[in-house]
Amino acid sequence: MEVSTADPAHAMRLPAALADGVFPAGCPSRTLLDHITSKWGVLILLALSEGGQRWSELRRRAEGVSEKMLAQTLKTLERDGLVSRKAQPVIPPRVDYSLTERGYELSALLVPLVAWAFENADDIINGQRTD
Repeated sequence: MEVSTADPAHAMRLPAALADGVFPAGCPSRTLLDHITSKWGVLILLALSEGGQRWSELRRRAEGVSEKMLAQTLKTLERDGLVSRKAQPVIPPRVDYSLTERGYELSALLVPLVAWAFENADDIINGQRTD
């Protein structure tokens, strides 16, 4: 008998300590999850997982991001300790962005999620009900 991977008995479960901690509204992990799972947060983290990049490179890579959202997302991820910003003392000014060690650790966890979304997006979007 084949067991479905959608079977709740075979699903990965949160450890009790996490389950009790992440659901309350005041849990700091919820704030962090908002930052890293935002539309632009995920894309910026994935782009930087390929190596350090300049502002203009990130803007091209994350197609459709406005300058304001890119700046806001980078500042948030930098404040969270996931992205490093290095201003180069050259003219014209140059700023390089890269992942911190913690940022690389996180991006390694995001890659499988994004790969799953990419592989399943067409079927899910095309199969959505319009009732």
